[in-house]
Amino acid sequence: MNKRILAAMMAATMMLSMTACGGSKEETAPAGENTEAAAEGNAELGGKVMIYTSMYEDVIDVIDAELEEAFPNIDVEFFYGGTGQIQSKVAAEMESGKLGCDMLMVAEPAYSLELKEKGVLHAYVSPEAGNLRFDYDAEGYWYPVRVSNMVLAYNPEKVSKDAIPNSFEDFAKNAAVQGKISMGNPLTSGTSMASIVGLLDLYGEEYFEALGNQNVAVESGSVALTKLETGECDVIMILEESVLKKREEEGSMLEVIYPTDGTLCIPSTIVTVNDEWNANQNTAACQAITDWFLSEEGQNHIVSAWMHSTRNDFARNPYDAIPTTEIMANSIAIDWNKCYQERDAIRTLFQEHVTIPESK
Repeated sequence: MNKRILAAMMAATMMLSMTACGGSKEETAPAGENTEAAAEGNAELGGKVMIYTSMYEDVIDVIDAELEEAFPNIDVEFFYGGTGQIQSKVAAEMESGKLGCDMLMVAEPAYSLELKEKGVLHAYVSPEAGNLRFDYDAEGYWYPVRVSNMVLAYNPEKVSKDAIPNSFEDFAKNAAVQGKISMGNPLTSGTSMASIVGLLDLYGEEYFEALGNQNVAVESGSVALTKLETGECDVIMILEESVLKKREEEGSMLEVIYPTDGTLCIPSTIVTVNDEWNANQNTAACQAITDWFLSEEGQNHIVSAWMHSTRNDFARNPYDAIPTTEIMANSIAIDWNKCYQERDAIRTLFQEHVTIPESK
């Protein structure tokens, strides 16, 4: 089976954007298991499935190989891009009356709310739903498939943890690190957008003003990590998985700080496009792929990729991460409806206080 990973090279910026983990757990089917019968059923499935995703490309490589083994007769292709890039692509395709994908896996639930409202999603009640610890759509329009956590990070070889902010509040207000902090771009990153919504609700508009006064750099995670290594930055706001990946693969000394005022916990969703809008009219395959991602087998690969499982019966944590339950016990709520419904206003408000470099 010939599978390709397509890289999105678009430089568009678009908006992103439900309450703390968005839907409800009503009207669900009992949890399922990977049985021999299911495996035989997978072998009978064929055709093509295109998935738009914001997962790391090297993670997609691994997932692609596993999907090929699990579904030997389905030609799965991935289109990779940031959530903002994917949203821009989908918006353009909707203008033409047809999407180029069959499934999407993007950074946070708000975009799934938008797609559901626009009538482009397929409802499917997965037998794996009963094992999810995070909320999902009761009708089966979207499910959380992986959990990213927005945290702080520092370099213990350059600064002492006691001398830098250990909370998001202090990150924006501690003058000692003015000009030496960095964060992602909420105009293009779904997780960064979700994060500023949570922080806005917690601390008010003054938080954005404080970030501006701190001369926070708005840039990619890779640039921020490099600045942390060189000492150009003292502390950065970044996804936990980015630091864990660097620690395991490179032996990096960079360390995660789980903020004392709470981690921003961001479940990423998986959705299937309905037959009116999808590219390949292969809904049965999409449902089976959804079940695989939500199963223990699929979640095992998610956790190996430094993200947390969405299942309540999954004990393993990502490399060097604290337990998911511990993170959830001290987390900052994010209003996903607000992320979607008020995203333009929030982005504008952020830009009034924080300088964002123009995209090239």
